[in-house]
Amino acid sequence: MRVDVLTREYPPEVYGGAGVHVAELVRALRLDIDTVVRCFGAPRDEPHTYAYLVPPQLIGANPALATLGIDLQMAQDAGDADLVHSHTWYANSAGRIAQLLHGIPHVVTAHSLEPLRPWKAEQLGGGYRVSSWIERGAFDAADAVIAVSAGMRGDILRSYPEVDPARVRVVHNGVDPQLWHRDEDPEAARALGLDPDRPSVLFVGRITRQKGLPYLLRAARSLPPEVQLVLCAGAPDTPEILAEVTAGVEALQAERTGVVWIDRMLQRRELAVLHSAATTFVCPSIYEPLGIVNLEAMACGAPVVGTATGGIPEVVDDGVTGRLVPIEQADDGSGTPLDPDRFVADLATALTEVVADPASARRMGEAGRRRVESEFSWTTIAERTRAIYDEVLGAGATTTA
Repeated sequence: MRVDVLTREYPPEVYGGAGVHVAELVRALRLDIDTVVRCFGAPRDEPHTYAYLVPPQLIGANPALATLGIDLQMAQDAGDADLVHSHTWYANSAGRIAQLLHGIPHVVTAHSLEPLRPWKAEQLGGGYRVSSWIERGAFDAADAVIAVSAGMRGDILRSYPEVDPARVRVVHNGVDPQLWHRDEDPEAARALGLDPDRPSVLFVGRITRQKGLPYLLRAARSLPPEVQLVLCAGAPDTPEILAEVTAGVEALQAERTGVVWIDRMLQRRELAVLHSAATTFVCPSIYEPLGIVNLEAMACGAPVVGTATGGIPEVVDDGVTGRLVPIEQADDGSGTPLDPDRFVADLATALTEVVADPASARRMGEAGRRRVESEFSWTTIAERTRAIYDEVLGAGATTTA
């Protein structure tokens, strides 16, 4: 069996959870499957890994059109594969076109859904309608759709009711507990701006509407004055959301000490040091299919305070590995809290309660580590993914209509 994995992100060009997922899944699949990677960006040195650039004629075009230019190249080159597996809308059209062109099965992994990210129109303009069209067509015709959580599966079936529920399977995201583990190094933590002698809240994520960073900045105003807030936040979707977050951080820094913003991409070891030094990790997302960042924090022994939305409740065991913050959300696809003030207040309360009891926080972190080891390893995830490949190929079903 040869599988061609089609993706925008692949190391070293990784900026989000989908890229982490693909990198780890490929590493596990290659133990017993002939796996070829086709990705966006500069050439890679890794064997059986091919990168593609935007065609010269589309440089400067709307990002959705530039994406299609890359996808056409990937689809053309996937002709010798037995199966193609695409990740995110950026690569979905490559998978769908390869399915049609070469008559091979197409498996999609859903890391997010365009109908539930309407703020992407800020970034893509009319290209958001194109990205939505690409995703819908790929999901409709895919031989199998993999959801990274049960919550995501429900979102898929609500967003695309024409998709056969029998084709939508749940395979959770994962983390490598051998790579991600507790790494206590107070001096390294101080060098990154976190004082291990003070209680602290750590955030790691992209600057995008779905991550809920503006709500966290508001909640932080109510934290006890001795609590630090460390933000590892970069890769803004738009200048507007960057300006909003910048203003929020500057206002918070004017009110209290210990507000640290790291806007560069950190190495894994640096993140592990911060997770190990922080009292708690926070995930204030208003849309989160699962959240690999939560698994990484748990693997390092940090409790997680997360929004009770999407797949987060499938990761965070409330009161055992962290705390879930309730939220009532608009049903227009935006995920906007119906009562933002209440959500901000509940988030502040949960964070305050966790940082106020370091011993309890440490116990929750230890429980989180055990949960990661037993339920979220990449070996298990690769085995479940391979089973879906075998089923699709065994059925001999490729949708070409």
